[in-house]
Amino acid sequence: MSEREAEQAPQGAGMQISSPPALGGLGRTRCPMCMELFKVPRILPCLHTFCTTCLEQLEPFSVLVLRPLDPGKTSEGARLWDKQPQQLEPQLSILCPVCDTEVDLPPGGVKALTMDHLAIDEVLLQNLQEDTPGVVCDLCSDREVESRCLTCKVNLCQFCSQAHRRQKKTTSHSVMPMKDPKGYSQIKRPIMCSIHRAKELNLFCEQCDQPVCRDCVLGDHREHTYDLINNVIHKHGNSMWELLHSTQPHMDTLERALAQIEGMGSALRSRMDALSADVQEFCDGYITAIREHRDQLLKQLEDLRIQKENSLHLQKLQVEQLLADLRTGVEFTERLLSNGSDLEILITKGVVASRLKKLKKADYNVGPGEDDGICFSPQEKAGQCGGYEVFGAILTKGVDPAKCLLQGEDIHKAWEKQQVTFTLLCRDILGEHMDRGGEHIRVSVSHKNKKDCVLKTMVQDNNNGTYTISFVPEEPGPYTVCVCVRGQHVQGSPYKMMVKRKFRQHQGVFHCCSFCSSGGQKSARCACGGTMAGGYQGCGHGHKGHPGRRHWSCCGATEEKSACLWKVEAESSQRSLVRTVAL
Repeated sequence: MSEREAEQAPQGAGMQISSPPALGGLGRTRCPMCMELFKVPRILPCLHTFCTTCLEQLEPFSVLVLRPLDPGKTSEGARLWDKQPQQLEPQLSILCPVCDTEVDLPPGGVKALTMDHLAIDEVLLQNLQEDTPGVVCDLCSDREVESRCLTCKVNLCQFCSQAHRRQKKTTSHSVMPMKDPKGYSQIKRPIMCSIHRAKELNLFCEQCDQPVCRDCVLGDHREHTYDLINNVIHKHGNSMWELLHSTQPHMDTLERALAQIEGMGSALRSRMDALSADVQEFCDGYITAIREHRDQLLKQLEDLRIQKENSLHLQKLQVEQLLADLRTGVEFTERLLSNGSDLEILITKGVVASRLKKLKKADYNVGPGEDDGICFSPQEKAGQCGGYEVFGAILTKGVDPAKCLLQGEDIHKAWEKQQVTFTLLCRDILGEHMDRGGEHIRVSVSHKNKKDCVLKTMVQDNNNGTYTISFVPEEPGPYTVCVCVRGQHVQGSPYKMMVKRKFRQHQGVFHCCSFCSSGGQKSARCACGGTMAGGYQGCGHGHKGHPGRRHWSCCGATEEKSACLWKVEAESSQRSLVRTVAL
């Protein structure tokens, strides 16, 4: 069928619809773009059909593709090096409005795309079923269609139908009224050649794999293999059926996958809704618990403020009263001693002395009975509130730097290039141990004689009121150690620390006696100078010269972790002592 005939078939047969459906859901007779009945429909490679005019409205874009060179334009050298020379050429493409697939346009553009004749027949069938005016006779093109010749495959008006039956060549043709439902299945029009518009496509060129007319096989397809469409449809139809049957299982698999995805999506939405409700409930409860905890903290602060202010006020009254009594006693005594006679002084001496002694012995505190050592610790666990664990506590015990102590064996003695470690014990104003950490501790260690020698210190918070302080002195000599809490020196800070040169390693053994360490050898000797009867040259338990405790065989030192006391000037004698000890 020609484009003109295809355009005439659906003209005037448009159907008004209330609301435009989504692309791809308009049935088989309406264009997804204009939503009208198809007019000259074309099929894209993605098998979506659109009107020719609608496709021409799409904006094409150009991409570069590799294509084989024309054999006539390929040089001999190129043929030797490359069997199939290729070059980049521009390719016009469009995007399918339904599936967004990139579609390459043929050289002839949109009008070179395959015509969807099935859509044309379906549009015609819909117009006939709906009794839509505008479907005219294929012969006269003036009157409306009333019947169809199943032999010629043309639609006829009443006048042409009668003439069709009277003509000698067509008198035996089967003509069926259009309103007969049996005729709808045979409503298809003959498809005419696009080149020879008066000729019907009734042959199939095997070489070009396309339908042709009789004039085509006399021209461009003259030397090609061809046959009648009725003879080749079985072969090509069967191959299409086989391809269809091999493709359908994929559709079933995808449908099951889609059902699983939709099911998972539904389950996911349900799960998310449930989790959202749980999160909302949890957060609402947590917010309520936090607000309740906030109110408790604020009330605790208010109670502490009232308690401390009352205590300070009572102490203030007591101090004021004692100060007034003292001022009265002092002023009276000064006036008596300055202005009174000897007799008057002696007469009132007993009363005045008794009062002054009583005032002198009065018990009072030089400092405030309360302090402002109140702090808020956000990381402190505060138990549960409303079933939720909450954090943040009011701490009333404040650290007092003057009561903090330094503990450890390495406070005052150290050796070069060996780590020094000691502990800072924090206490409050009452001298009680602090059971929490979080204090700002500042430690500085500097060489007394070398101002540029400042050591790098490390402070580890043990979260129990103690802090481990460590550093490594690189050089021997006197050092000044400063330990500050909240910007104030702790008790004993700053202090001096003497760093000695690295102590000499012991060359002997740390033993109880020579007899035991040598396994009873008589020649074994010890630097402690002890001997035993019976010819034993070394020391033994309870014998003469034994120090009474474990000691080093090389120098006699009784501390295991100590420097060797071996003297350089006594190297010869000491060396002999050390070497005779069996290890």
